[in-house]
Amino acid sequence: MKAIFVTLGCKVNQYETQLLQERFAQAGIEPAKEGESVQLCVINSCTVTASGDKKTRQLLRRLKRQNPDAAMVLTGCYPQAFPQEAAALQEADIVTGSTNRGGLLDLIQAYFQSRQRIVQILPHQKKEAFEKMSVTRFMERTRAFVKIQDGCDRYCSYCIIPYARGPLRSKPVEDMTAELEQLAAHGYQEIVLVGINLLCYGKDLGIRLIDVVEAACRVEGISRIRLSSLEPELLSLEDLKRLAALPKFCPQFHLSLQSGCDRTLRAMNRHYDSGEYRRLVEDIRRAFPNPSITTDIMVGFPGETEADFQASVSFAQEIGLAKAHVFIYSPRPGTRAAEMGDQVPQAEKKARSLRMIEATDQTRRAFLGSQVGREELVLFETAQTPYGVQGYTPNYTPVCVQSEKALCGQLRRVRITAALNDCCLGELVE
Repeated sequence: MKAIFVTLGCKVNQYETQLLQERFAQAGIEPAKEGESVQLCVINSCTVTASGDKKTRQLLRRLKRQNPDAAMVLTGCYPQAFPQEAAALQEADIVTGSTNRGGLLDLIQAYFQSRQRIVQILPHQKKEAFEKMSVTRFMERTRAFVKIQDGCDRYCSYCIIPYARGPLRSKPVEDMTAELEQLAAHGYQEIVLVGINLLCYGKDLGIRLIDVVEAACRVEGISRIRLSSLEPELLSLEDLKRLAALPKFCPQFHLSLQSGCDRTLRAMNRHYDSGEYRRLVEDIRRAFPNPSITTDIMVGFPGETEADFQASVSFAQEIGLAKAHVFIYSPRPGTRAAEMGDQVPQAEKKARSLRMIEATDQTRRAFLGSQVGREELVLFETAQTPYGVQGYTPNYTPVCVQSEKALCGQLRRVRITAALNDCCLGELVE
């Protein structure tokens, strides 16, 4: 049987799709190549924004038109957060949520036997355990994502994810270590540890994130350990000192900001203010010689005035972000922010988004310029770009090198010679 797998959303979703692909392959369900007849389509959905939900619905309908005889599976965060809405999508033959990934294959087999539509969205439980999962490869990429944490208890006023992902739960250290050993055996040199609220790792196990990072760095064959998005108020100075002592740790810190305005942060129910964020960035820059700070920034939150927005822009410029993902606030039913007054008009939200993107593009260009002249170890990933073979430094600076050699998957020392708008150029140091 041939299947199409589509992932929407975050690195955790990408990991879980890889998990499904490996489990399905063991049952004889292989990813379809271009032009092959398809019997199954699996959509692993995201629900962070309303536009993400819309994208999921559009994708489901398009795949059904293109593959009318294939069984359509809708799974992931969207059905979990909005079960009635997802269940009403008749194009989906099987609808499940973000729980019990291991049971999805059984549901598919049951559907092909009966051809009866299945809707099974199991609710999260208070003391739910981390679902056992492990991958051996990662979508033909040079780096692999490894999910070590799930769930969130922060309840930001705009966010539906605690409802979609359930309570905090963590992968045991020994399970993570065994998974990394498998990935190392398959040639992966860089691992990105991912989770829904990564710095809450270990609360259910009596340990902390730094403990599992140190364990990951001890795995032979793995050259780099990187972390995905982090909540800034949960990262301590002691954590930074221990991270700085790990040669394999990559000093790229994706610290979720959302807004640089304290009034907006309070309305968002974020658990820090701009002063705390600033102090953390200063601590990082003291602890590491060449770190990068990347982030997410939301514009158009309910009640955000022009002055609030300007404060957020100024703060982003002050911090000197290496990169920012700027997105527009969208109301999520079931969250407090959706019921707030002073909703910002859509046209104004779009205008603010463009202004914030312009400001953070400037800080990105300045950051890339600061890398010129440095010699860094680059892990090459892509076969070819218009500027040459591309790879990434430890702080996640993209560097392109002109080379006739096959560099994909190799760690090579590179001298950075120039900065463009979104990447640097370099030359191999023999």
